[in-house]
Amino acid sequence: MLDIIIWVLIIALFLASFAGIIFPIVPSVLVLWAGFLLFHFVLDPAELTMVFWLAMAIFTIILIGADIVANSYFVKRFGGSKWGERGAAVAVIIGSFIYPPFGIILVPFLAVFAIEMVQKRTAQEAVRASVGSLLGFLGGAFAKVIIQFIMIVWFFVVIWL
Repeated sequence: MLDIIIWVLIIALFLASFAGIIFPIVPSVLVLWAGFLLFHFVLDPAELTMVFWLAMAIFTIILIGADIVANSYFVKRFGGSKWGERGAAVAVIIGSFIYPPFGIILVPFLAVFAIEMVQKRTAQEAVRASVGSLLGFLGGAFAKVIIQFIMIVWFFVVIWL
């Protein structure tokens, strides 16, 4: 019976890790790791190998960097300034509290627009940088979904095969 409860918790943690994509305040990668560690320390400490843990550590680094790299790349590519990049990163976090889940799209878009306008950019340049912020968020979110999915599938492959 305890095993069933633990499995339900593990699966709930895996599903909850995807909430962090929409609500950045939820630490997706920590929630995912909580599922791995729960399995390791409660169900079977011998099943997950060093190769698994090293791979998950590498994927974790990639997950953390995905948002930063995607956001920076797209804002820069669409003509945004360094301040626009930084503002977009902060606005994603703030936006998760303001009108969730739409705030994580709308707040960075408006923040980058305002930052670029303050820096004497044209409205067209500011909108273009804001679109870059939006694409950066969506690109980072897509990358996180794929990476988290790979991590979860790898976990089940290791324990079932």
